[in-house]
Amino acid sequence: MTRQHAALLGSGLATFLLMGAGQAVYGLALPVYAAEFQMTLGSVGWLISAHWIGCALAVLAMFLGILDMTPQKALGVMAVGAACIAFAIGWWGTLAGAVVFGLGYGFATVVLNPRVLKAFGARGTAMLSLLNAVFALGAIAAPLVFVALGSAPNYAFLSIMVLCALVWLIAAATGPMEPATAPRPAATSFRPHWPILMFGAAAIGLEATLIGLGPSALIVAGETDVRAAELLSGFFVAFLAARGTLVFTSHLVGSFTLFTAAMATLAACAIGAILVSPGVFFMLMGISASLFFQSYYVTATRKMGDNPRVPALIIGAGLVGGIASPVIVANLLQGAGDRGFFWIIGGATVVLSLAALASLRTMNRQARPL
Repeated sequence: MTRQHAALLGSGLATFLLMGAGQAVYGLALPVYAAEFQMTLGSVGWLISAHWIGCALAVLAMFLGILDMTPQKALGVMAVGAACIAFAIGWWGTLAGAVVFGLGYGFATVVLNPRVLKAFGARGTAMLSLLNAVFALGAIAAPLVFVALGSAPNYAFLSIMVLCALVWLIAAATGPMEPATAPRPAATSFRPHWPILMFGAAAIGLEATLIGLGPSALIVAGETDVRAAELLSGFFVAFLAARGTLVFTSHLVGSFTLFTAAMATLAACAIGAILVSPGVFFMLMGISASLFFQSYYVTATRKMGDNPRVPALIIGAGLVGGIASPVIVANLLQGAGDRGFFWIIGGATVVLSLAALASLRTMNRQARPL
């Protein structure tokens, strides 16, 4: 591994660690903001959507080619966004900060995923698994740190700001994050594959909803806020374990087969949460959530090719789900009962599992093992 490859991978791992921490804190912050601003859960759910709107704007900018974005610049935008949330005045200031943090998150996602996949050649999918597995480490630690900081969102995002700035300084001192040998995508034909994009929007929407609304749903189901934070950490432990397994097994399984299995497993966990234990089965949902992005991303890439606009479109489709799903589900929860969240997740995943199973052969025809 060259110095430039190591710089790309090391900085990418640190960035994804902080991305995971930021996304986990959002879910824990919702009940705090609901009480602070005297708003309903459905209303404060817009915080999650604001983050994904920022991501979507970043993806759109990259799709149109109007910005020359690098991993280091993306880190800088994340640091500014975290600072905006930490020092925000009022609800609208908090939303604005989430949009800016989402911009940096989106830039980092679009820039790092394809560069790591391409730069490491035959080991690209394994490195992509590692990159996305590290996302979970930040998400595991963040709930525990959040509680230790007195369940104060501003302190949590202040910590993220400081760490983003630190990684930025280290990256600046070690040189460019991109190896010179990393090939750029060729200007091939551009043909969107709408079925996989729709599956991706649904899957990433589910992931965003579980992370963003899961802690609040657990509190409604009878858990304390501290216990909900612990269960969210458990969710990301399962998330990390499944992502880590992909590093060694990704080449053995058809990418859309993995997607279908993840969706069916999530449906089974939702049923378990309804009938047995919301806490235990919420943690197990982390397994499915961890498998959605890579199985979707690889399937979509192999369906649509290497046109430079493809990564932005793949991520952009997921962001449509990430923006819409939390707000829709949060509003459906009003009067839905103590396990209404899991009924909603269960119904959606049963339908999606059947649709994925019906599409399995077609989707895997061009999408070889990961």
